[in-house]
Amino acid sequence: MKEPRIETLAAKKLVGHSLEMSLSNNRTVELWSGFMPLKRHITNVIGSDLYSVQVYEAMPDANFGPHTEFEKWATVEVDAYETYAENFQTLDLPEGLYAVFIHKGPSSEFKSTMNFIYGEWLPNSDYHLDHRPSFEVLGAKYKNNHPDSEEEVWIPVKLK
Repeated sequence: MKEPRIETLAAKKLVGHSLEMSLSNNRTVELWSGFMPLKRHITNVIGSDLYSVQVYEAMPDANFGPHTEFEKWATVEVDAYETYAENFQTLDLPEGLYAVFIHKGPSSEFKSTMNFIYGEWLPNSDYHLDHRPSFEVLGAKYKNNHPDSEEEVWIPVKLK
């Protein structure tokens, strides 16, 4: 895996669905299968990218494990918040510095990307993890579970 690009993200307004889960109680399929058929009801979407966002109550640390609960979101970006039906919720993604990695391959290989980011790159970089949401951008090259799939992995960082 290669070095990330470091990018300052402008604040974004996201709309979608969320579920509480952990790695051992992974409800990602349930989340996305509930969101995708309804996202057409969001009429002020910016672009075609999907955002898979993880929100942690506390910063992930050495105690993070398979049973650590977090809130996962299936979202799209909008230009402004409106009144939404279908149990849509809003999420403000704050401005900040991110390390952006490319995950290539099926989701079954995502763990190796995360192991590289948190186990190799972050400890040896000039950055600390910052307490903001992390997320994946599922763009034009994303092909759900396909070996040629690509997605961007955005990790919130700040200089050491």
